[in-house]
Amino acid sequence: MHHQLVDSCAMKLIHSPSDFDVVLTENMFGDILSDEASVLSGSMGLLASSSVGNRYGLFEPIHGSAPDIAGLGIANPYATILSIAMMLAWLDLAQESKIIEQAVTKVIEQGVLPRDLDPTSQVSTQQAIQAVVNAIKSLSK
Repeated sequence: MHHQLVDSCAMKLIHSPSDFDVVLTENMFGDILSDEASVLSGSMGLLASSSVGNRYGLFEPIHGSAPDIAGLGIANPYATILSIAMMLAWLDLAQESKIIEQAVTKVIEQGVLPRDLDPTSQVSTQQAIQAVVNAIKSLSK
C-alpha cells in the first residue's frame, strides 16, 4: 500500500490500470476516480462499490439510482449484481461471490448486453437479470 495524490492517481489509472487492485479514498476523490475507471470497463453499469468500516458495509453500484431511466427497463443491472457479490465476499461467502461474478462474466461473454454496453441492444433490465440467474443456476450444479 502506498499514498498517491489524486491527480497522479487519475493519470496512472488510465495509463497503467493493472497497477491497481484496490483504491481507497475519501468520498469526493473516490467518486471522481470511479467515474474515470468506468471508461476502462466500458460503462458505469459494470462498476460495483463498497464503503466498509470495522462492523458495517454498504455495497452499491457507482452509478446511483438513475432516476432519469427508472421504469423504462433499460438500466444495466450488472453493477448492482456485482455489488451483491462484493458484499458476499465481505461476509466470508467467497464461493457464492465467485459464482455470481462468473455468472455476470458469462452472460456478458454470451452477448447479453444492456443498452449502455451496446447502444443497438434490445436487452431489457429484466432479461439481463434473468440471464444472470440462469447462469448462476448452471454454475451452481
